[in-house]
Amino acid sequence: MSTATLNADALAQKLADSGLRSTPQREFVYNVLLKKRDHPTADEVFARVKSELPTISLATVYNCLETLAQCGLIRVVNFERGPTRYCPNLKPHAHFHDDQTGQTHDIDLPPELLGQVSSILPAGYDAKSVEIIFRGKAAKSAN
Repeated sequence: MSTATLNADALAQKLADSGLRSTPQREFVYNVLLKKRDHPTADEVFARVKSELPTISLATVYNCLETLAQCGLIRVVNFERGPTRYCPNLKPHAHFHDDQTGQTHDIDLPPELLGQVSSILPAGYDAKSVEIIFRGKAAKSAN
């Protein structure tokens, strides 16, 4: 079974679990996010989708992204006043946002670190999620 078929099946099941149905537009937007995991904005997703589905509107892309996020298929990532970005990586991880290039990178977090972070919560509180964002720029290489 191909990866695309597995993705379509997972998407259809997750949407069905939320009382929604899979559509070609939702499937295409989801596959665009999976294909190039560079944390695109809605406008960037629209440009990628538009080349294959020329009749799709920006509003439809926004609606698809919102639905995918509500169903837990993608994560919404916000960096202060910057545009919303979308991440298909659902494993616990942090993000590094390069202020010079605008690129965003996933950073795997060891489970022990997540345990330590959770342990410093105030007594009686339990976090359902943790968001860690590093901001900066690439270090200059030492030549």
